[in-house]
Amino acid sequence: QVRLVESGGGSVQAGGSLRLSCAASGIIFGSATMAWYRQGPGNQREWVATMPNGDRSMYADFVKGRFTISRDNAKSTVYLQMNMLKPEDTAVYYCKAFTITRQNYWGQGTQVTVSS
Repeated sequence: QVRLVESGGGSVQAGGSLRLSCAASGIIFGSATMAWYRQGPGNQREWVATMPNGDRSMYADFVKGRFTISRDNAKSTVYLQMNMLKPEDTAVYYCKAFTITRQNYWGQGTQVTVSS
């Protein structure tokens, strides 16, 4: 059974930082492309960052220079370091795994709230 469990969300003031984690199980993590998405109030889910294994990470323009995606294959965990947070970053953040069997799996999400 595949599980992706996000953690690390919370409430922070503008300019602050949070680090999200997503622990995966049931997949060959080292071969999976991991990504973060978010869904703000009244918005559609949008892509934030992707980190293929062994390849360069990619970011949405609105987080470049502020967010960093990383992974620890030994712990089957992907991270999202979020700095210089803005109120518009308020959203539920989801991690996604795209596996070598070409299937997508999603976590349950973690809430991030940024106050001005």
